[in-house]
Amino acid sequence: MAEPIRLAKRLAELLTCSRSEAEQYIAGGWVTVDGAVVEEPQFRVLHQKIELSKDASLLAPTAVTLLLHKPAGYEADLTQATQSAEDRSGITLLKKHLSAELVTQLALPASGLVVFTDDWRVARKLVTDAATLEHEVVVEVAGNIKPGGLERLNRVDHGFTFNGKLLGPAKVSWQSETRLRFALKGEQPGQIAYFCESVGLTVTAMKRLRLGRVALSGLQIGYWRYLLANERF
Repeated sequence: MAEPIRLAKRLAELLTCSRSEAEQYIAGGWVTVDGAVVEEPQFRVLHQKIELSKDASLLAPTAVTLLLHKPAGYEADLTQATQSAEDRSGITLLKKHLSAELVTQLALPASGLVVFTDDWRVARKLVTDAATLEHEVVVEVAGNIKPGGLERLNRVDHGFTFNGKLLGPAKVSWQSETRLRFALKGEQPGQIAYFCESVGLTVTAMKRLRLGRVALSGLQIGYWRYLLANERF
């Protein structure tokens, strides 16, 4: 070859397969160029060493879900550099994983667990079935709670409405003199702050610890990991 050509074309020649199959191998992360994984079929090659993994498959790539410990004051964001060293999934990081959809919003001032996924089943659980998913959140507060305020927050018939809708029950307890723990289903952005303000408290910090059965555990702030095969929300 005198001129660089598309990787997909070169791979199709090497494997004696169709261009479409070559593109599937490349997009699946099964192809290396001089030892480095290349995911772009249009990548230009000339005399580099091109190899196909012995585990290569033309089946659709496995869907992935990523858990991020979002820092307070920052947008939820994924980068290759912030993958946790404690990730035990065994999943090979592909660039496309970092563009998975954010399916659990968290306010900019808040920190804690957020989820990105390209798995429609996980997205349905976290979005469509959000009203049945329990969130565990710890909240730093200032001020003096109104008499009977904690008891009212824990009542099924508390009577609080938010955005014109009656809110469901919450389980609320003191963790320290300035920290409350909330466990509630179908949390809406701003709901916990509203609860606190309704009983005389002001939220100064908020951290989501758990979504359903999946918790932050030892995930360091600012870092992410893949959801393990045995973990379920």
